[in-house]
Amino acid sequence: MQKFVGISSNANRPPRKMKVALEFRVRLPSVTTKTKTTKTRTRRRTAVVVAEEEEEAAAEETVKPVKEAVPVTIVVLVVSVAKVFTVVVVAVVVSAAVVTTATIAAAGSSKCDEENGIKEAERWWWWRRRSSARRSFHPLRGDGAVIWPRCLAAAERAALARSKQIEKNLKEDGIQAAKDIKLLLLGAGESGKSTIVKQMKIIHESGFTPEDFKQYRPVVYSNTIQSLIAILRAMPNLGISFSTNERETDAKMVFDVIQRMEDTEPFSEELLAAMKRLWYDNGVQECFGRSNEYQLNDSAKYFLDDLDRLGTRDYQPTEQDILRTRVKTTGIVEVHFSFKNLNFKLFDVGGQRSERKKWIHCFEDVTAIIFCVAMSEYDQVLHEDETTNRMQESLKLFDSICNNKWFTDTSIILFLNKKDLFEEKIRKSPLTICFPEYAGAQAYSEAAAYIQAQFEAKNKSTTKEIYCHTTCATDTNNIQFVFDAVTDVIIANNLRGCGLY
Repeated sequence: MQKFVGISSNANRPPRKMKVALEFRVRLPSVTTKTKTTKTRTRRRTAVVVAEEEEEAAAEETVKPVKEAVPVTIVVLVVSVAKVFTVVVVAVVVSAAVVTTATIAAAGSSKCDEENGIKEAERWWWWRRRSSARRSFHPLRGDGAVIWPRCLAAAERAALARSKQIEKNLKEDGIQAAKDIKLLLLGAGESGKSTIVKQMKIIHESGFTPEDFKQYRPVVYSNTIQSLIAILRAMPNLGISFSTNERETDAKMVFDVIQRMEDTEPFSEELLAAMKRLWYDNGVQECFGRSNEYQLNDSAKYFLDDLDRLGTRDYQPTEQDILRTRVKTTGIVEVHFSFKNLNFKLFDVGGQRSERKKWIHCFEDVTAIIFCVAMSEYDQVLHEDETTNRMQESLKLFDSICNNKWFTDTSIILFLNKKDLFEEKIRKSPLTICFPEYAGAQAYSEAAAYIQAQFEAKNKSTTKEIYCHTTCATDTNNIQFVFDAVTDVIIANNLRGCGLY
């Protein structure tokens, strides 16, 4: 350095950066001075010498800058070599780490199985979220094993596949569940629930089988005789006598059949003749007209008016005969059928007080409740409690069902049944027997509307709607029309529940 800048004292030596600047600052004037001296000398020499001197000067000028730049070049070169060496060393270390990681991962992937895949994926995801930088390996698990990237990939794939399968199964189950409709038939005794079940067999299935017709034949015989017996037993209580004393003998013959428990057998000619004479007796007809004062099957008139047909030797019940039969339902009757691409399960349970306790396990997953009310029974009392009006009992039962917390989201469909009998009875039996406050006319439309309003008033929910229909359970066309409307309501409610309606 003293050669270029003329500095001999180390004490006055400038810092390294300043030293390099001084080198350039001193060098440039030196080159300029020597160039001027060379040009002065060439003027005093001959042309040959001048040419030689110029060649030497040109060569000297080419060499000198290189020599002067050697210190700077050496410094830059040393720095560059150091950087390159550092990069190479880092690359070698990283490559070795990657190779080592890949080797261990390859070995670790063989230990990764589907059972712990999901847990490993969860730990890796948790570590990725909490870590501020990506790493080449996972944190240690509780058992000391390392979860490697290749193992993670397999675990994530297994978890994703399982998740997709679960979603697929849930979707399929949801679609199937939406097609499964569970209907619960509720109501007081003799409100027509079982008749509706029979109608479903006729409308949505193949109807009754030959075996069904055969089994219902003795039921028809029994219902006919039992209806006549009920009238005969009620006559003394109501103070009604036969029109002639000869009917006493006929009545004794009928009672003997009951005592011998032969009421399910075909009618003999003598028995058939006695029954016909009794039915057409004026006293019996008068007692029948007061049937609201005692318990009588609704189909009594239907069967007794057709004794000639029922008494034939080759008698076979018709569909209407089966619909008119009355058999007390004990337990639960379940009917399956399909309609409008839906799978229906219809449950008929006993309506008497003793049977209602059996409803409880039917309450789960009910799509809709069909509550049946016999409109014609507004002036009758219960079998099990002759002090309680049947219509009032139905209102009380409907109140408990409609406002039950179990049925908050369950559709309630009200069937005001037996409208045909109600239309006949309302002309001669006032509605005030059941509803003393009623001040309307004794007409079918006005009285039916009042009864409907009484049931709808029991609904305490502001969001639940009661779907009401007047029905005649023995009329197949009427039930078919009503049930079609009921199905549309059920479908709409299901879609509304899914947010699609």
